[in-house]
Amino acid sequence: MIRVLIVDDQALFREGLRAVLSAQGVDVVGEAANGQEAIELAQSLSPDVILMDLRMPVLDGIAATRHIVSVPHGPRVIALTTFDDDESVFDAIRAGALGYLLKDTRSAKLIEAVEHAARGESWLAPAIATKLLTEFARIAPAGKRDVAAELGLSPRELTVLRALARGAANKEIANELKLAEGTVKNHVTTILSKLNVEDRLLAALKARSLGLV
Repeated sequence: MIRVLIVDDQALFREGLRAVLSAQGVDVVGEAANGQEAIELAQSLSPDVILMDLRMPVLDGIAATRHIVSVPHGPRVIALTTFDDDESVFDAIRAGALGYLLKDTRSAKLIEAVEHAARGESWLAPAIATKLLTEFARIAPAGKRDVAAELGLSPRELTVLRALARGAANKEIANELKLAEGTVKNHVTTILSKLNVEDRLLAALKARSLGLV
C-alpha cells in the first residue's frame, strides 16, 4: 500500500484529499499545514509520496521540496497547487518535484500520478508538460551534431521516440508504424536505456532538449 503525506495550509482541502485517496486504497499517513511541518513529518513518518502545496506560511513548498529530496532514498514529491504560472512550474521541478498537478485534477489522474511517483516515475498534467517542453525547446542547443547517432539510436527508434514525445501511447505508435505493440514496447525500453532516463516523460523532455524532436 502506498503511503502518502498531504501538505496544504487549508484543512478542508486536506480533509477532502484524504477522503479521495483513502477511498482508492492509499494510506494517508499524515497531514502538514506548512513546509516546515512537511520536513519534520517526512523524517518521522517515511511516506512514499508527498503531495505538496507550493504557497504556504512558515516555509513554502518549493523550499520544503528542495530539502526533502536532498535526503537519499527519501519520499517522492508531487506539487499539487492551484498555480500553473511558468515560475511556479519551473521552480518546483528544479527543486526536485517528480510531478506537478493542479488542484482541479480528476481523482483518477491524481491516483495515477501517486502510483507513478511511488515507482519513481514522473507524471505531469498535460498543460504543465507543454510548458516544460516549450522551455526546453527555447534553451536547446542549436548545433547540427548527429545526436541520434551519438546516442546509438536507430532510425526506427528515433521515429518511435518522436511519436512518444508527442504523447502517443504504444498502441497508437504500433498502428502508425504497422508494428506489433510488443515490438514498440521493446523499442521504448531500448530508447529509455540509451537516453539514460527512467520513463517516457523524461525521455520526451530529454529528446526535446537535445533537438531530436
